[in-house]
Amino acid sequence: MTFEVFRDAWGVPHVRASDELALAYGQGWVTARDRTWQVQTDRWRAEARLAEHIGDGGIAWDVVAHRLRLPDLAQRAYAALGDDDRAWVDAYTAGVDAGLASAPRPVEVDELDRVLGGSTPDDPWPAWAPLGIFLVDHALFSTFPRVLWHDHVVRAARYSQHPGLADVDPLDLVRLFEPASDGPTSGSNAWALHGSRTDSGAPLLAGDPHRVLELPGPYQQIRLACPEYDVLGLAFPGVPGLPHFGHAGDAAWGITNAVAHATEVYRELLTCDDGRWEAIGPHGVEPVASRAVQVRVRGGEPLTVDVLETARGPVVVRGMPTGRPVDQDGVVTGALPRAGLEEARSVRLQAQVDADLGFACLRPLLRARTAHDVAAALAGWVDPVNRVLAADSAGTVLTFDAGRVADRAPDDRLLSLHAWDPAHAPRPWRAPAAPREVTDVAADANERPAAADRDHGSVYAPDRAARIAHLLAARPVWGVDDLGDVHGDTHWAGAGRLLRYAADLDDLSPPAAAVRDRLLAWDLHLDADSAEAALLADLRAALVARLVEEPALGALDVPHHAGPAFDAWFGLRGRVGSALTALLGRADLGIDGPAHVRAALEEVAARADGGAWGARHTVLPAHVLADVPGATVPSVPALPLGGDQDTVRCTGSVPGVTDRAFRGSVARWVWDLGDRSRSRWGVPFGSSGDPRGPHFADQHPTWAAARTVEVVTDWALLTPEPLPGEREPGRVRWA
Repeated sequence: MTFEVFRDAWGVPHVRASDELALAYGQGWVTARDRTWQVQTDRWRAEARLAEHIGDGGIAWDVVAHRLRLPDLAQRAYAALGDDDRAWVDAYTAGVDAGLASAPRPVEVDELDRVLGGSTPDDPWPAWAPLGIFLVDHALFSTFPRVLWHDHVVRAARYSQHPGLADVDPLDLVRLFEPASDGPTSGSNAWALHGSRTDSGAPLLAGDPHRVLELPGPYQQIRLACPEYDVLGLAFPGVPGLPHFGHAGDAAWGITNAVAHATEVYRELLTCDDGRWEAIGPHGVEPVASRAVQVRVRGGEPLTVDVLETARGPVVVRGMPTGRPVDQDGVVTGALPRAGLEEARSVRLQAQVDADLGFACLRPLLRARTAHDVAAALAGWVDPVNRVLAADSAGTVLTFDAGRVADRAPDDRLLSLHAWDPAHAPRPWRAPAAPREVTDVAADANERPAAADRDHGSVYAPDRAARIAHLLAARPVWGVDDLGDVHGDTHWAGAGRLLRYAADLDDLSPPAAAVRDRLLAWDLHLDADSAEAALLADLRAALVARLVEEPALGALDVPHHAGPAFDAWFGLRGRVGSALTALLGRADLGIDGPAHVRAALEEVAARADGGAWGARHTVLPAHVLADVPGATVPSVPALPLGGDQDTVRCTGSVPGVTDRAFRGSVARWVWDLGDRSRSRWGVPFGSSGDPRGPHFADQHPTWAAARTVEVVTDWALLTPEPLPGEREPGRVRWA
């Protein structure tokens, strides 16, 4: 069995093999060589051994990974795979091991050894590692961290001394902070055009997933070809196949996050008697599984973590204040069942319940020949719950949801459920609705769906889907090259809502009035060269700084007990920045919105420098070495960016914290069902994760301009790659 690797001008690997298993081996091999550091660190995360390699900076992740029991889940899910799927995963893992053995030593590993001393070990991958990395990519992509934030808001309000804050309806209070976004990691755009709306008469699919901007990027451009299929798309390094975005020639697919309430959070009341943990369940006291695990820390002392699991799921939050617990609705639970009660939060993960990560979908997806094949392949998808657009060369375009959704009423999706309440007992998953055909256009962008049977969540993004639909309606016919105008759109309707507070202000100084009038005349496009976008950013920052000092909001700035891995979801400045428009209208909380806007405009007028938005709105990619004090972190050029958090061109900043983009479009893709070779794709940085290589950041200027690069499908236009250790260049044989 053999495989070959070819490259295009951007270094994108095209892997061709004699059969499916050789192809899986080849995908693992080339991924390990192209993304060596990335697959190593994600494997450490999957095993909850990050601190063992990078020191104190890895402790927060390892603790939450153990508490969620991610390594155990990956092993159980691997053991539950069918024989063919397990053989496919095993072939990929064998390829990764071989690729790592032949790859140059990453510069990041040398940097770890320089700063921390010693030598970073490199042991073989466990067989279940690809499933563990898949969990790493998605464990915190759920909505459950947002529910933890909601719990925190209500609990802090109930215990605050602020007049009136404790009297606000709890559901109104949590909705106040979620008018426009869904936390720091979720999002995406995707749209479909029926052939009646394209210049070729064949469907077009396009979009871009939004995640934290990591270096290297979370997606890998790759092509996988064997006698059974020939598919190109975007892979997760360390995971076989193309689970989210792919073009198989006759069929193609792409997804967005459905922001569904899937993983459920439970409020637990725990007790411990002589080392035996118990929880208060719907039928009284029940046992809790417990064990202690050690987190080894490079250069430090090991840390012991108690891992608990109730009948509902792993306990992810510990250490909440003891005492007479108060429900979110202000009703006391009653007499404490026994002394030493501890309040905690457990999570019911879909994959934990059934020991199933949905890996059985991945091979059938590669074999899809029609849009209905795509839907059939994803019928067993688990998590995260996605909205899927699929199309085929015969002209069919489908829209549907994939994943296991919690069966809860909308109001029960916002806060944690009560472990002791029979009405909150776990229920079977809701079945997604049947696929619907698209005969014109479809746009998915985390918006509230019009169809009730697709409304699985509680908080949706308000602007991007409407903006995409508006743009697509502006032209009767679209071609592949036209879709860059959609990818690159920087209009933000939320700016208009915010600026309404400035429209009727009086008693402004002449400079402040000039700033106000300039913003009101602005077209609301956050282009990189826009001075008005920079003024808006200054206004938002000034408002955040003022509002976090409001007593009603300052009362929420108390310890959240979820641990540092969840800090991003609990930052008060970030939460206030995403809810400015709503907060400015809450006079009942003592907030004088007009006064704050007036003062903020005066501040902006006094310090406005006339600069453009892109001068300070540049990429701020996350990197593992940033958590290692003293380490030199790889970087990319600070190119000017347009857009922001909820524009179609997503380059999300945190108003009042940083103007740099920490999350955004981690790939862009356009799939042409008339001719795959006309398709386009792109990633933020490059196809390689090696800072020494030519393809580490060669796509970055194209990405910064919201454009894509060409897809090459003709093997004759690709360059065979000489592979080390083989007599025949460009070909590897394995058994």
